Amino acid sequence: MLEDSYYAAAHDMGALMVKHGYDLVFGGSNVGLMGTIARAVQSHGGKVTGVIPEFMHKRGIAYEASNELIVTADLRERKKIMENRADAFIAMPGGFGTLEEILEVLALKQLQSHTKPVIFLNVNGFYDPIAAFFELLYQRRFAKEDHRNMYFVAESCESVFEFLGNYTPGLATSKWTGVN
Repeated sequence: MLEDSYYAAAHDMGALMVKHGYDLVFGGSNVGLMGTIARAVQSHGGKVTGVIPEFMHKRGIAYEASNELIVTADLRERKKIMENRADAFIAMPGGFGTLEEILEVLALKQLQSHTKPVIFLNVNGFYDPIAAFFELLYQRRFAKEDHRNMYFVAESCESVFEFLGNYTPGLATSKWTGVN
């Protein structure tokens, strides 16, 4: 069972999303933090769009109360729809799927495919090891120093919205040395 603080952060995130005028586009599940944030958004009057692959939908874990529930053929289609519909990408603490999805949108930003905000919500220091690993990438020159600007590690739900309120879209410098 997850610590209550993670569920509290998911609830707070949902409430703050509505307060700041954002709708939720998410992975479409009714369990864990996904279900918690979806319920919080709706309980505060916001709109929820769930995007879930058919094999997960068949398991009965879809958030059927979504204002819009999109059932996709697979995870790749799910991610593409979420990437197209989202204004920003916020990773709550999560497992392998969460990491895969947020790192993919970060890589796409590095490849200049989009300019949307990418945020890691660092509840209880959850993303500290990832942030430390990113530092290793800079130290060993597997990533450019200015790529630090491609993402934000938020220490609270409130800081997510402070960051979004001041965010200026821009393309990252090229991933490759000597290429713009």
